[in-house]
Amino acid sequence: MNKRILFDVIGILLIALVVVVGYKLSPMLLPKADVTVQPDPACDLQHRACAVELPGGRRVELSSNVRPVPMVKPFAIEVTTAGFEPSRVEVDFAGVDMNMGYNRPLLAAQGNGRYAAEATLPVCITGLMDWQVTVLIETGSERIAIPYRLSSGGPH
Repeated sequence: MNKRILFDVIGILLIALVVVVGYKLSPMLLPKADVTVQPDPACDLQHRACAVELPGGRRVELSSNVRPVPMVKPFAIEVTTAGFEPSRVEVDFAGVDMNMGYNRPLLAAQGNGRYAAEATLPVCITGLMDWQVTVLIETGSERIAIPYRLSSGGPH
C-alpha cells in the first residue's frame, strides 16, 4: 500500500514538472508580441524585399539573397531597421498547413540597422509549402511581430 502511494506521488510530481517546463518554454515556441504589424499582402518575398512602417516613424524590411527562396538549400535572410535599434532580431519559419519543426534563426547585427543569418527550409513531401515567416524584434521596451506569407516549392 505504501509503495502505491509513493508511485502516485511520484506520478503527480512528474506531471507537475512537465506542466512547469511547458509553461517556461511556451514563450519560445509561441512568442507573444506587444505590437503586431501586418505587411502589405501584395508583397511577395519570392520576388522582392518587403518593408513595413511601424508606429513612431520606424521601418523594417525583410529580404533574401536568393529568389525564389529555395527548399533544403541554405540562403541568407536580412532584416534592415530604421528609426530604432533592436536588441534581438529573429525570423520564425512555420509551416501553415503542416508542422515542419522549430526553425527560428537569430540574426546577427551587421551594423547600420542590418541583421543577417543563414536559414534553410525543409522539404515538404508534396513539394509545395506555405510558410508563415514572422520577423520577431525585441527592443528594450516592446516585442514586435511582423507575419509574412511565403509559398515555396512551386512555380514562381
